[in-house]
Amino acid sequence: MNAQQHLVYCPRQTPVCLVTSEVSDSIGHTPLIRLQAASSLARCNIFAKAEFMNPGGSIKDRIARHIVAEAEKRGDLRPGSTIMEVTSGNTGIALAMVGAMRGYKVIIVMPRTVSEERRSMITSFGAELELLDDVDDMQDAIMRTEAFAATHDDVFLPRQFANPDNVETHRTTTGPEILRQLNAEIDAFVMGVGTGGTVMGVGRALRKAGSRARIVAVEPDESAVLSGGIPGPHGIQGLADGFIPALVNLDELDQVVRIPTQDAIDAAQQIGVEEGLLVGISSGANVLAAKQVAAELGPGHNVVTVLCDRGERYLSTVQQRTH
Repeated sequence: MNAQQHLVYCPRQTPVCLVTSEVSDSIGHTPLIRLQAASSLARCNIFAKAEFMNPGGSIKDRIARHIVAEAEKRGDLRPGSTIMEVTSGNTGIALAMVGAMRGYKVIIVMPRTVSEERRSMITSFGAELELLDDVDDMQDAIMRTEAFAATHDDVFLPRQFANPDNVETHRTTTGPEILRQLNAEIDAFVMGVGTGGTVMGVGRALRKAGSRARIVAVEPDESAVLSGGIPGPHGIQGLADGFIPALVNLDELDQVVRIPTQDAIDAAQQIGVEEGLLVGISSGANVLAAKQVAAELGPGHNVVTVLCDRGERYLSTVQQRTH
């Protein structure tokens, strides 16, 4: 199979801006990369949306920009407002970046277990950071921020785990971009679930376009709540915060793949060595799951997944687990 027949070689549908008034103008329209080594091994085409190329380094830049823009339109965000969010990392970085651009104070609440690099990136954008001692405190932290916002009119909660704007971001941007870039039948879309916004949004975009692609969610084997398991500690930062997010409709998923943390780390490192792409741990989980799905589908199919973020923000975490 000649993979080049399936690609539209225009990674950015909008012209590259030599001068722009906001960094947010460069969010989205990321390349779709055929992973050569993974595709050869699977005897399928495995394509990966390079979301680590967003200015904040992750796919969460998309939802941060969209949620803030929609909140401004509704009047929920006004000059002098504070953005407060509970997150396991990348959304916090993205909100800190967008908040800095738009002039808002940002407070991020996140587990102490996240990497030092993620913490430093958030504070480097001028945001305040509150750390939770246990990832199990995430739901409690969400309830506490809700109570705080209820008594402070100047506090805006993006509510990424329940905000429909999260799903809408990917239904109207990420999904259509993939459809434009890949001029062929998509047999499966494989994506790790944190908030569930990407897998839900892209899945709906594919369905609307008439695609019969298998929609596959990925979760840590150690905290397989989508599969009916109990929450537990794991090291795939950004996935499985211990509960099934309100945005996730299990009926829209065709399959759930469970990936152990160490396998995800090994896969991410393998992507660096074999593909020349330094990506995060959840990207390793996505690609490993995509290989499994490709093996199930058989030779000659097209599987799309996502490289969610850059690998630099996990170097300290990976070093700790491998020594």
